[in-house]
Amino acid sequence: MRILPLILSVLVVAVAAYSQEPKAPAIPSPTGPIDEAAFKALHELKGEKAPPLKGAMIELGQEKAYLSLPKDGKTPLPAVILIHEWWGLNDHVKHWADRLAAEGYAALAVDLYGGVVATTADQAMEAMKKVDAAKSLTTMQAAYACLAEDPRILAKKRATMGWCFGGTQSLKFAIAEPTLNAAVIYYGRLTAESEDLAKIKAKVCGVFGTKDRSIPNPSVDDFENTLKANEIENEIYRYDAEHAFANPSNPRYDTKCAGEAWEKVKAFLAKALQG
Repeated sequence: MRILPLILSVLVVAVAAYSQEPKAPAIPSPTGPIDEAAFKALHELKGEKAPPLKGAMIELGQEKAYLSLPKDGKTPLPAVILIHEWWGLNDHVKHWADRLAAEGYAALAVDLYGGVVATTADQAMEAMKKVDAAKSLTTMQAAYACLAEDPRILAKKRATMGWCFGGTQSLKFAIAEPTLNAAVIYYGRLTAESEDLAKIKAKVCGVFGTKDRSIPNPSVDDFENTLKANEIENEIYRYDAEHAFANPSNPRYDTKCAGEAWEKVKAFLAKALQG
């Protein structure tokens, strides 16, 4: 009869030990700290058309991209890779490329959705979830090489710039490419892992909204502090605005905050690429 108490004591010890074992970290949602329904609500389209475009689509490996060049620009041109929001490479993103070209940059807007341009939140979410990290990196590397090798550009200094999904990709490319000169992150998902951020050699500019529920303020603080700890040159700007506040096609567009942020980004790019 002594066997039963012994078995019970062993089980109690085993259960106690199991409860003290470190739990595996939860897999982060692709939408950030909020659920899909809330994330979808942050992204809307007004439905109005973007201004007339001035660039053209080009072949980029197995994908296509939108290239906009400054008028009468002379090589070598400073260059920027633009990465779209979760809607895909639509005309609003192409217009951003035209804006950069007007500032003297060769602007190449990549397509990480393989030609998909979403018009509903469900389509955008599905497209974003299907993105293959390795394939996206290959596409961005092709864009990076194109900007240096295209005889119209021959860029010696290059940057990445993206919004939301694209902001995350801008950060990922900065981690992956040590020769990148600058990275602009508009409210993209962040990491504060020192091991990852320590790989960055580029200057970093981050633009965030303090009312953005998908990118909480503490995560921006952690990101900034880790950049500083690794002595990575950075400029982090916060605005009293919501997610997607810099997207003119979104109802949450904030003219004042977006305008102020754009002036900061322009100054950052000029210093990093034209200085």
